[in-house]
Amino acid sequence: MNSGEDRKPTGVRPSLFLERQGYRRRRLMDAARLLPILGAALVAIPLLWPSQGAPEGGVPLSSAILYIFTCWALLIVISLIFGFAARRMAGSDNSEAETDRWPH
Repeated sequence: MNSGEDRKPTGVRPSLFLERQGYRRRRLMDAARLLPILGAALVAIPLLWPSQGAPEGGVPLSSAILYIFTCWALLIVISLIFGFAARRMAGSDNSEAETDRWPH
């Protein structure tokens, strides 16, 4: 039988908590993954508006098109912001990857 005394730990033990930079980068990635769902929800909102033939009056088609175009442009701007933020975080990340610390 092999006792636990002759086993020696190898490598560096990973931290239980993530460093701030890694945590922020992962939250940014999570937000970027949710962006298409937000976009689909925003673009689907005009489907809930009453049509022009409804007795309440409805929303003109030009307003709906303007809303969809504004949502589209806003999603592009948010995607650009996420891209620049991810590039800035990757450039300032000087920690070694977790796979580099553990022996294969």
